[in-house]
Amino acid sequence: MHATTLEELAALLPPKGRLMGLDLGTKTIGLALSDVERRLASPLDTIGRVKFSQDAAALLKRAADFDICALVVGLPLNMDGTEGPRAQATRAFMRNLSKLASPPFAFWDERLSTAAVTRELIAQNASRAKRAEVVDRMAAAYILQGALDRLKRL
Repeated sequence: MHATTLEELAALLPPKGRLMGLDLGTKTIGLALSDVERRLASPLDTIGRVKFSQDAAALLKRAADFDICALVVGLPLNMDGTEGPRAQATRAFMRNLSKLASPPFAFWDERLSTAAVTRELIAQNASRAKRAEVVDRMAAAYILQGALDRLKRL
């Protein structure tokens, strides 16, 4: 399945079913899940990156475990909206993943998601170690919630 817009993805989705949000980093992949009604995103966990084949297997296993019907992938655009090396690496990862019977997916602009989550954790007095432990999966939830809110308005 190729990348699609959120609008195109909405047309492919069953009436109910979970979505999984991904925050693809260089060292980790943050995961988040929606409920089956697709109203609320919750942080799930973090996959430590090893190499593509292992990362993809771990990701697809988690998607299968939760009966995911589609993925929402954070696309790290530059502040001016252009795509830099991180966005290109994200597109390449998903291009390779899509060759492995992956669920359909859409990219979602993730600019400032990690910064927003980090600010919130600091406001809650979370220690630096605690922030490091949870920031990726919370960023994935932030990305997924943005997409869920957009899907509601379609």
